[in-house]
Amino acid sequence: MSARWPRGLAMPTAHPLVQTSQGRWPRSLAALASAALLMVAMTVAAPAHAWRENVQDTAIGAPAGVDIGVLPVGGADHADADGAGDPNQRQLLVMLRLPATHYRPDATYGGRYMDDNGNGARRRRAEALARQHGLTVVEGWAMSLLGIDCYVMQYGDHADPQLLIEQLSRDPQVEWAQSVARFDGMAQVPDSAAADAADALYQVQPAARYWHVADLHRYATGREVRVAVIDSGIDGEHPDLAGQLAVNTNFVDAGPPPPELHGTAVAGIIAARSGNGGIVGVAPRAKLMGLRACWQTNNARTRCNSFTLSKALNYAILNNAKIINLSLSGPPDKLLDRLLDVALERGISVVGAVDPQDSGPAFPASHRGVMAVASQPRPGMAPSTKNSATTGLLAPGNDIPTTSPGARWAFVNGSSYAAAHVSGMLALLEELRPDASPTQLRTMLQPADMVKTANIDACATISRLIRQCSCTCPVPATATATATRPAPVP
Repeated sequence: MSARWPRGLAMPTAHPLVQTSQGRWPRSLAALASAALLMVAMTVAAPAHAWRENVQDTAIGAPAGVDIGVLPVGGADHADADGAGDPNQRQLLVMLRLPATHYRPDATYGGRYMDDNGNGARRRRAEALARQHGLTVVEGWAMSLLGIDCYVMQYGDHADPQLLIEQLSRDPQVEWAQSVARFDGMAQVPDSAAADAADALYQVQPAARYWHVADLHRYATGREVRVAVIDSGIDGEHPDLAGQLAVNTNFVDAGPPPPELHGTAVAGIIAARSGNGGIVGVAPRAKLMGLRACWQTNNARTRCNSFTLSKALNYAILNNAKIINLSLSGPPDKLLDRLLDVALERGISVVGAVDPQDSGPAFPASHRGVMAVASQPRPGMAPSTKNSATTGLLAPGNDIPTTSPGARWAFVNGSSYAAAHVSGMLALLEELRPDASPTQLRTMLQPADMVKTANIDACATISRLIRQCSCTCPVPATATATATRPAPVP
């Protein structure tokens, strides 16, 4: 009897070495590995237990009976909200200055920023401002890092948004007002493929072939380094990600984060545990902060907007993330840029994906201090980006095997996954040099004598830090097994 594809595993795309016309399973996982070796691949995973102490700004109180913070900005159904955050959704972001600490909005206000009654008074102040300009308050969120309250306000069908922004900006209560921008995950529609066995895909991961991560893990695994993955939902029950999420929070809508393609794939590349069925993350002992600020559309694309991203960034900074991964791109955004400034000032490394189709400034890749990452080109091809100014670092981003929701694995493509590789590498460096600044870490990845070489030499980087060869020298006999196949991470 011929073997069939296991349930729960996506069918690989047709390949001359793997016959899939009738949906048959290759004779062995070795056959799959052999075929995939010709494709260039990579990996990582993520976990799921709760952070002990979370610091979080919250939604600003609505009148009794009004439920806020339940729907995404710009749409009522995430699966169908392909245009969420677009200008035609008729929404603005209005940043209100916080009242002075001696100011008493109501009789019971005690000057505490998070005082419930104070929040209610600030909400009423926002609603009064909205009425003056023919707007409706949709949702509000406290941004203590910036000293503002951020409100989403909706305008009418025939209103001029630019005129409203100008009028609002002249009000002394308003710090600034802006449109709600849309952002997209930097991934192609996922290619399908799969495997089933202990780390069966490790040998075909680009991180294994070019970065030799199994050898690097003898010296660093990203132990306890907090990596914030601001993305779509992560499947924390995936066998390669079980136990890897220190926190899993939803900033898009109510309820727990659903398992979604893009976020799960990014998380796997960064921190997948070894010995659990598929791939090995670049930093398998890192602690992931799953911060859902994006959602998956019906066509499997990933969308985010200014408001959801700002809430997640605010949370990551308040909760001491050491690395923030932003595998997305969109237009420059004043609110998000302000938050990145705070993150960088606090010594947080920020990694952003480069949009290969964008020729102008973009968020986050163009922001000063962000490590912009593009996909390493296929052999014999030039980098596929129109904007040489933000090409930045190059990392594996083509034919990458990684985790997919529902205990599956898939091959994926895009600078989203290149950025995830760099975030994982930064976690290794953070473990070895916890006091290094983001600028110093960037220099470790790309020393002065290699500024013209965008590709990252992971082995050389770690070797310089430990002052001995990490994976370019003969491996001691006792470490041979570890170098050949990664040992399970406890």
